[in-house]
Amino acid sequence: MNYVISRIVVGSETGSAGGCLARPSQYSDVKLPDNNIEPGETLNFSSAAKLACIGMAMLFVVATAPAQTAGGTSSVAASAQLTTSSQQAPVQLTLADALQRAKTLDPAVRLALTNERIAAENPTQTRAANLPIVSYNSQYVYTEGNGTPTARYIANNGVHEYIAQADVHQSLSVANIAIYHHSIVASALAHDQAEIAQRGLTVAVVQNYATVVAAQRKFDSLRQALQVAQDFLNTTKELEHGGEVAHADVVKAQIQFDDSRVALQDGQMALENARVALALMVFPDVNQSYVVVDDPAQDLLLPSLDEAEAEARQHNPALDAAFRAVRMASDAVTIAKAEYLPTMTLDYFYGIDANRFATETPSNPRLDPELHGRPIQNLGYSALASLTLPIWNWGATHSRVKTAEELEEQAVEDREFAQRKLIADLERSYGEAKVAKSEMEIRRSSTANAEESLKLTLLQYKGGNATALEVVTAQDTLTLERGAFADAQTRYATALANLATLTGSL
Repeated sequence: MNYVISRIVVGSETGSAGGCLARPSQYSDVKLPDNNIEPGETLNFSSAAKLACIGMAMLFVVATAPAQTAGGTSSVAASAQLTTSSQQAPVQLTLADALQRAKTLDPAVRLALTNERIAAENPTQTRAANLPIVSYNSQYVYTEGNGTPTARYIANNGVHEYIAQADVHQSLSVANIAIYHHSIVASALAHDQAEIAQRGLTVAVVQNYATVVAAQRKFDSLRQALQVAQDFLNTTKELEHGGEVAHADVVKAQIQFDDSRVALQDGQMALENARVALALMVFPDVNQSYVVVDDPAQDLLLPSLDEAEAEARQHNPALDAAFRAVRMASDAVTIAKAEYLPTMTLDYFYGIDANRFATETPSNPRLDPELHGRPIQNLGYSALASLTLPIWNWGATHSRVKTAEELEEQAVEDREFAQRKLIADLERSYGEAKVAKSEMEIRRSSTANAEESLKLTLLQYKGGNATALEVVTAQDTLTLERGAFADAQTRYATALANLATLTGSL
């Protein structure tokens, strides 16, 4: 660690005859090359060393003063500028921005979107099973000879056999066609599931966002309540000093003031917890500084019941997913029953399968006189068609068909339940939103009345027409009404978000 002489100790400040006090270096101009010095440790010197120490300090002041006064930036100023520049301005977080940020960070939504992208690739893969495919086969086969053009193994065509062929292969199967349609429906189902995950995230984000807004309002209300309690305490003390009220009023005011201090601390903790909960959802860094700029309770509007019902029937991923699950179960039955049917494969080969790796082989006039010396053509084509008919597999196909039919029946029941659940959820969510909106309006009016009541009670108390207990009660009532109003706004915003999971619009 580097040290500089930052203070001259004259006399016996540190218990010694004199010395220089060394502290961690903020400057790099003058250094003491002693690695064994601890921070804050005092270095003791002799008289001669003391004079040298004073001289070094004077040189340090002279050397650094021009740089700090003549327009140069000192190390301290540079450090302050660096600290200021490193502090970024708080992010202005709107509700729409919070929703967008949360979609990129939430693990459940990211998993659902990944599954959607994977499912979108499956139709391409299953479609390929119903289309011709082209492949190329190159092979060399060696078999021990027996002194003749043929090899010792009769299955092989010679000692040396070269195969180089292109193969166009086509498989025809009812099961493959059903699997392709099944993958298309599965892709749409994955999209519905991703939409369900995003709508569920919307509820959580709106609720946390509204909670931050409400916690901030409660904190401001508690801070105002603390100020009112402080003013009331001062008033009771002044009136007691003038002999107008008893000391009991001061005690009540002091208790109210202490309770307000504790409530403010709790409100601050609740606000910090709410901010951290929202930051965890929308920022990679939970310590990110931000400011919420929207008010969900004011910005979000409750649609009419007819509009909500129409949107729920047209844009409800849960209901769509239930219908697609039935289609997938029906395709699964078709796939299982397709095992009773035959399958056909077609192959077209083009290339060579000869004893020489060449398109032609020279003919032997003695062995092949009919060619009249023309070469033997190795390049050619062949076609192959095969039909496979299932006969017996010990009841495995029948079991798979039965299982698929059971799952289809269950999917139909789930679809019917989803239809009933949509109606029930819509009525419940819309009713909750209406009640929450009504409560919010009532709480707004009650808060205004509580504010007016406190003002009148304080005036009455100062005029000798009210007791301290009535003032304390009025203060508590106002604090409770303000907190209830903030909670009602959170409830209303959350209810609208829950309704949006059914209608798709927020």
